[in-house]
Amino acid sequence: MSFKRATLAAAFAALPFTAHSADTTLSTVVITAEKESTSASEVPPANLRSLRPATSDTASLLRDVPGVSLYGAGGASSLPAIHGLADDRLRIKVDGMDLIASCPNHMNPALSYVDPSQVGTLKVYAGITPVSVGGDSIGGTIIAESPAPRFAAPGQGSLFQGEVGAFYRSNGNAKGGNLSATYATESFSVNYSGATAGSDNYKAAGNFKTLTETSRDTGRTIPLDEVGGTAYETNNQSLGFAWRGENRLIEFKYANQATPFQYFPNQRMDMTQNDSDRYLMSYLGSHAWGTLKARVYYEKTQHEMAFADFKKSMQMPMNTEGKTTGAFLGADIALSDNDLLRVGGEYQAYRLDDWWPPNPASGNMSPGTFWNINDGERDRTALFGEWEKQLNPQWLTLLGMRYEHVGMNAGDVRNYDTTSAARQAEANAFNAKDRSKTDNNWDLTALARYTVDATKDIEFGFARKVRSPNLYERYTWSTWQMAAIMVNMVGDGNGYVGDINLKPEKAHTLSATFDWHAADRHWEFKATPYYTHVTDYIDAVAVGVTAANTNAFAADTFNVLRYANQSARLYGIDLSGKMPLGKTGIGTFGLNGLLNYTNGKNRDTGDDLYNIMPLNAKLTLTHQYGGWDNAIELVMVKSKNKVSDVRNEIKTPGYGIVNLRGSHSWKQVRLDFGVENLFDKHYYLPLGGAYTGQGMTMALKPASMPWGIAVPGPGRSLYAGVNVKF
Repeated sequence: MSFKRATLAAAFAALPFTAHSADTTLSTVVITAEKESTSASEVPPANLRSLRPATSDTASLLRDVPGVSLYGAGGASSLPAIHGLADDRLRIKVDGMDLIASCPNHMNPALSYVDPSQVGTLKVYAGITPVSVGGDSIGGTIIAESPAPRFAAPGQGSLFQGEVGAFYRSNGNAKGGNLSATYATESFSVNYSGATAGSDNYKAAGNFKTLTETSRDTGRTIPLDEVGGTAYETNNQSLGFAWRGENRLIEFKYANQATPFQYFPNQRMDMTQNDSDRYLMSYLGSHAWGTLKARVYYEKTQHEMAFADFKKSMQMPMNTEGKTTGAFLGADIALSDNDLLRVGGEYQAYRLDDWWPPNPASGNMSPGTFWNINDGERDRTALFGEWEKQLNPQWLTLLGMRYEHVGMNAGDVRNYDTTSAARQAEANAFNAKDRSKTDNNWDLTALARYTVDATKDIEFGFARKVRSPNLYERYTWSTWQMAAIMVNMVGDGNGYVGDINLKPEKAHTLSATFDWHAADRHWEFKATPYYTHVTDYIDAVAVGVTAANTNAFAADTFNVLRYANQSARLYGIDLSGKMPLGKTGIGTFGLNGLLNYTNGKNRDTGDDLYNIMPLNAKLTLTHQYGGWDNAIELVMVKSKNKVSDVRNEIKTPGYGIVNLRGSHSWKQVRLDFGVENLFDKHYYLPLGGAYTGQGMTMALKPASMPWGIAVPGPGRSLYAGVNVKF
């Protein structure tokens, strides 16, 4: 296959609207590439299938991707991190849409809007991210796509197919189901997909089943092993239409999420409603010169928070509404058999209102509405160009540049009680400031790939990436502790206040990947060292004593912090590999391995960066025999001793847990089953933040936690799932 056809095929296959038919082609466009032109880690389809019954959190499907870790949050809303950079520092696209968390606690991140059963492909760009898939981010890109539309094969007439599935997990009594159905002709396809999932609070490991405690505030009796704030219910539906003509594909998709509740163990508040509607129209066309891609989308989220009944009896309602309008136009142009040019432009308009209705039963939460962010605006316009060239059979290069114009603004705010002098003074001071901000950001990526021979590849490069602050980092304004602790995107228990004058973060990354493998890749080993220097890194500093906030910064407690530009550096290495162990009369055995290490430091203060995953590794023994596909996993995590002092981050002890997974596939039926945390090992989530829920008492806290308690991990859980195709 020529370079021109291979690289165009790779670009075409990566799009969110690739067509599938019986012969998996779109007219004459080839969608099978010899190799990816840039490094990206795609979760293997077999891994997606085996993990779906074990989780309702789509982000956790990334658990085996080198360099990826997960910030703990709700049961369906964890926040992925790449090389220590998380949340808005990553660009996360769902079906081509850049979705934004509309919540002061970021309870509704992008990946929470799609159920694991609805994910067709999941890809991660870590380290040196091409400008064509990056932008307004410094840590990398995650792309989640629904299964591509299917069409009837030529001469088939019509096609009707689908699948239905269900799962159950013993810990938390979690259960759910999914349904997908497609009707298609050779040129038209319609698909419906629906999924529901729910769970009670999960149980931590340990023999505490006869012990209970009574909530000091609500009087509710809670088993000691129950991790309060981990229950959830979520419902996702989508309806898609696709039209295929000669060398073109048009899609329209509507998706809805209705989440009645999702509790959070590391936040004061809990989600009591989250409704989202998303509309997407996309076009893909193949021409003699290359491919043309276009899409427009609109998303609206209505989000409500309050205290779950086991946390507080006094309520503090909080409402958020976010609206996102986006558009993309791009082309992949084959300049020659050895040159591919990618060009494009993007536009995104985001609007946010964050208001807290009064509660007359509380003297300091009335009589009016508290406006946390009023008429928040964040608009992005981007242009990019990227040149990929095959210099010779061994050398492939990629050079790209991206410009982003980011404009932000917000309206006037107010306190609950405008006669409260100290608090309203802060609101007045904020309202008197010029809140209009404009950032002009430039990204640059330079990448080279050298193929030594059929068994060795080296890829290395440099990237400059820029991210502007989000609306909460710039425009939250109150240092009143009760208000500030409701603004917390990282689950550390502290309160946060914004800074209008924050500068964009600028990250400079050097990275390389050394890839040794068999010619057919039945064995492989990869090593990826990296170094990132971030100027104007948005960290936090303590808010001092003021008339509106009498709580000075102190050790071993929660504080009010202000977002501030500082300097940071991160470095580390990812190791991954697999190898066959042998084939016997009872099946084929193999071994997979993964090791990640990240070190992050604030260069201004010498403090360690917050929520850096300690050294961790995973070894998996695999077994295949006929329709059986089984595995036993050993997950090992070192103790977390390097913590952020300014946040009073809680240290966690090291641990090791064992998971069992098994599946059997027939022609139309697949059965999955397994055990998570086989030996019921008690441990704490290194990136779970501070436990602000209810249930586990301080009496169960190890000596390594001198003041607060981290979120306990789940105890043993048996799970099973079945999926039937029709």
